[in-house]
Amino acid sequence: MEIIKMNEIRGQKNKRGVIAKPILKHSHAQVMNLVLEPGNVVPEHSVPVDVFFYIVEGKGTLQIGEEKAIVEATNIISCPPNTKMSLIADQGERFVVLNVKTPSL
Repeated sequence: MEIIKMNEIRGQKNKRGVIAKPILKHSHAQVMNLVLEPGNVVPEHSVPVDVFFYIVEGKGTLQIGEEKAIVEATNIISCPPNTKMSLIADQGERFVVLNVKTPSL
């Protein structure tokens, strides 16, 4: 059994300017832990696979397609392939999100 301790994984700024921690990657899934500090933004983009977001900590704005919502810890939000998405830490607090892609890119 493999136990992954997210808090012990080092992250680095990704191409979108937020801290990204690679949690798991194989052919069927890819999991990244995104850590957005207040004011950070993951700009609108899309990917050719299914995505879901699990909000680990805090609150922020998530946009999927034309819909925007303030989401918070324990919320799970799905996003179909080729749909524009963005994350915004606009609620004055750290916004920590697991980003899960299936299959992996």
